Amino acid sequence: MGTGASSKFFPLPYFSIGASLIPFIEHNDANRALMSSNMQRQAVPLARSEKCIVGTGLERQVALDSGVPAIAEHEGKIIYTDIDKIILSGNGYTVSIPLVMYQRSNKNTCMHQKTQVQRGKCIKRGQVLADGAATVGGELALGKNILVAYMPWEGYNFEDAVLISERLVYEDVYTSFHIRKYEIQTHVTSQGPERITNEIPHLEAHLLRNLDKNGIVMLGSWVETGDILIGKLTPQLAKESSYAPEDRLLRAILGIQVSTSKETCLKLPTGGRGRVIDVRWIQKKGGSSYNPETIRVYILQKREIKVGDKVAGRHGNKGIISKILPRQDMPYLQDGAPVDMVFNPLGVPSRMNVGQIFECSLGLAGSLLDRHYRVAPFDERYEQEASRKLVFSELYEAGKQTGNPWVFEPECPGKSRIFDGRTGDPFEQPVIIGKPYILKLIHQVADKIHGRSSGHYALVTQQPLRGRAKQGGQRVGEMEVWALEGFGVSHILQRCLLINLIILELAKKCLVLRSVDEQYLNLRMLQNLFDCSFENYDLWLWN
Repeated sequence: MGTGASSKFFPLPYFSIGASLIPFIEHNDANRALMSSNMQRQAVPLARSEKCIVGTGLERQVALDSGVPAIAEHEGKIIYTDIDKIILSGNGYTVSIPLVMYQRSNKNTCMHQKTQVQRGKCIKRGQVLADGAATVGGELALGKNILVAYMPWEGYNFEDAVLISERLVYEDVYTSFHIRKYEIQTHVTSQGPERITNEIPHLEAHLLRNLDKNGIVMLGSWVETGDILIGKLTPQLAKESSYAPEDRLLRAILGIQVSTSKETCLKLPTGGRGRVIDVRWIQKKGGSSYNPETIRVYILQKREIKVGDKVAGRHGNKGIISKILPRQDMPYLQDGAPVDMVFNPLGVPSRMNVGQIFECSLGLAGSLLDRHYRVAPFDERYEQEASRKLVFSELYEAGKQTGNPWVFEPECPGKSRIFDGRTGDPFEQPVIIGKPYILKLIHQVADKIHGRSSGHYALVTQQPLRGRAKQGGQRVGEMEVWALEGFGVSHILQRCLLINLIILELAKKCLVLRSVDEQYLNLRMLQNLFDCSFENYDLWLWN
């Protein structure tokens, strides 16, 4: 292909939507570009999103094609605007445009449209009236431009871990809203219909404090783990011995069958604390057991970024938050600005992500010059080393205009000497600093963290159930033992490897212990009972 033909070549149609949003993609390894296009679909809409400084120019088109922003279909004048609708008046017609308010997505994120026009303003056809959850000014805005340094820091960014500043927490930089749905159904049983009520016997009053007179949680209530969302009683026949004296008298004299009710309330599970924003009672015609009533409760959660959350750039550079440092301890630049995030520099060369460095440095220049760049893929077709020349020229201009020569140092372009926030001493080597576009992903620690003290056991094996949903236990296998040994937790290891084994063997030798729930017996009592010492348990075990 000749020079004239290559200059007319437009590369974007050859990429998917996700890949076409990666700046400098031609400088990245294909595997990392594939990861990035997948992870952009996992990005969480933030409470305060912002446009990327460095993009590809396709951000507006992707946002408009997604249908998330509200677009004016006709030209006219805004005569009314509110949180839930916009009224547009044109040539002899008036159109009411409804806005999405706090709707739950399939990923439990919050979909919400924000008005971008004012009353009395004249607009044209195709103009953006309201931004969606992840758009700003009609452009896709999945993350934030934050100040990043590539340097090791006390081992806290080892193996793709990420160190962040407390500013990202306190200023709600990566705060997102999530909506959880909880539902319960009422059936008609053989003993009678189930009842929704706020009169639940044998429950503490503070658990029922948010219920209205119908037994349903009130809108706007703040609920914590274990609170009752829906009060429900299921009728069941009780044994003769469990009847109260007055019930026995009624049964003996009048022959009335007295049924007792079992509490089957909908309770808020672990980690579900938040604000009730919607309650829906879905009643279908006919109250048969095959056509039950459904009650759904929607709870809004505000989640700041925390240790264990996953963040990622647009080049497949993902990581887990390992530590949140006070801003005074973070490394700071020569103008005193503290860094927001510290990445491991070893995550770049072996993965061949040169585009990651280009975006980082160009983002710094753009933030200093107050510019936004839209760089189409394969810009090398215009000139040799076009990407590198663009980045260096913008860094040089940024340093010149702001009067900060450290922004572009000819002996190490793109790098700068920064200082340790704890001591004030400069680091030994210059460090790459910049402002890349970083996303917060849906893989959050609040959805994954799990602990168990005691609970249900499997009937056959007498071992704890498996899985977070069942409040199950964590299997301690060979590699888990290595991890525990690495942290020196000797008492937990003794419990897992010795005491539990001995108690099970005792249960096998004689049926004194009915279940593993009785593990919490006094070990001295067991020693006296079986005349064995746990110091030489292996000797006893095989006798």
